[in-house]
Amino acid sequence: MARQKKEAEESSAQSLKSLTKSSVWDVQENDIIRMIETGVKDPEIKESLRHYIDIIRCAFEILDLKDVSPQQKKAYGKQGYKVCEVKADDDHTYVWGLRKKPITRVTDLSYENICHISAAKLIEVLDRNFGGGWDSLTQSVQDIILSGFDISTTTLPKDRLHKKGGLYEKKIEDGYEVLEVAKGNWVEAIFAKVKPQQEKLKMQLGDDEENEFDEEDDDSDVIVKDDYKNHDDDDSIDDPNDDEITEENYSTMMDLGGDDEDEDASQLIDFVDE
Repeated sequence: MARQKKEAEESSAQSLKSLTKSSVWDVQENDIIRMIETGVKDPEIKESLRHYIDIIRCAFEILDLKDVSPQQKKAYGKQGYKVCEVKADDDHTYVWGLRKKPITRVTDLSYENICHISAAKLIEVLDRNFGGGWDSLTQSVQDIILSGFDISTTTLPKDRLHKKGGLYEKKIEDGYEVLEVAKGNWVEAIFAKVKPQQEKLKMQLGDDEENEFDEEDDDSDVIVKDDYKNHDDDDSIDDPNDDEITEENYSTMMDLGGDDEDEDASQLIDFVDE
């Protein structure tokens, strides 16, 4: 609730001049209409209106409606569009239909909007698109997600995943959202948590600027794959026909931000952040 109030206050203070391809995701249709109506009164903005419209298009669908009847406006409203009429001058009036772009598929994610969604929303998007687990995502989509979220994965037999005191329980207590992807008798759990603001900023800085940060987060570029026994007791799986546990049927990717360093790591592999 506090976050929504803060965003509302920030959006009300914004103008087209302060709008960026990232911040535009924080505002709603009514905010954009207000900004445009105010902006066209500024000669500087009016001269570069097309530039600001291009920024708005990053987060909004914009229909140039020319002229519409009340019935048509109502029809567009049912489709989720806000119809606005902006008088630029005595000879020209813009009639636009505005609608916020939905984020429903992993292909809708971008570096501009990834920091403006919650972990719960990310899990919802992944759940709608998943099937093969984290590794089924393209590298580009993974990089976008990792720029805004701490991601951890673990793959365990489904009857062991929710074991009391295990990794699953610890992650939930630490505020992570989780998606479970069934893989036969095993389950891959993908944990997601919004990165701290400083880490988000670090991801956006150039290499030279990154050197100004302390080196305490150097392990953020490492993926740790743990052995199965590191997450469970020494109990073995009773089924003698189970295949030998390998990296192909079991893996754990620990937090890129190093939040769970208390989990012993048996193998380190380099992670290339493209």
